Amino acid sequence: MQLTHLGHSCVLVEMADTRILIDPGGFTPDLTPAREIDVIIVTHQHPDHLDRDRLPGLLAANPQVRLLADPQSGALLRQDGIEASTFAAPERIGGVTCTPIGTEHALINAALPIIANVGVRLDAEGEPALYHPGDTLAEDPGPIEVLLFPLNAPWQASREMTAFLQRMQAPTAVPIHDGLLRPNGREIYLGQARTLGHPDTQILDLADGAPRTLSAG
Repeated sequence: MQLTHLGHSCVLVEMADTRILIDPGGFTPDLTPAREIDVIIVTHQHPDHLDRDRLPGLLAANPQVRLLADPQSGALLRQDGIEASTFAAPERIGGVTCTPIGTEHALINAALPIIANVGVRLDAEGEPALYHPGDTLAEDPGPIEVLLFPLNAPWQASREMTAFLQRMQAPTAVPIHDGLLRPNGREIYLGQARTLGHPDTQILDLADGAPRTLSAG
């Protein structure tokens, strides 16, 4: 598996000869590496995860791409004239099984409605299993080897982030959802993840945007 953090919650996953882009949102500065993409997965409608202004250009640059989205994002995209498949059951894309996980976004505030959120688990033969939760810590994807975890969010306390790492017990955890943090604050959250998360989890920071190769086992 090759994994590239393109910014905030947007990641490019290359596994089993399949290129998967998750959550191309407005906090992602550069989407030009996202070419020859086989599938785009949108976990929910918030603009830091779904940039509706830039998505048409991304689709035009990847005419062969398949677009999977939670049901509410799919409805919004259809209003924009963009067809998206509802991500509600496992999908086989190339050699990768994409499994939807969960249905709801985490609570931000009691005054705000809870929107749809569909995380994704990726599995392929000979590759590490990966989980991107979108904006929730509530779901259980089963045993995984690579966890993408929200580092900071309006809906998440730092103690919840470290408890999530403890519960998932993934060998490797990659921080995402960090677009609201200044560099010094980001280092504080990273330090908490490393010292207060699971002791057997390696925190692999990919903020430099360079691809990393991860192996199963």
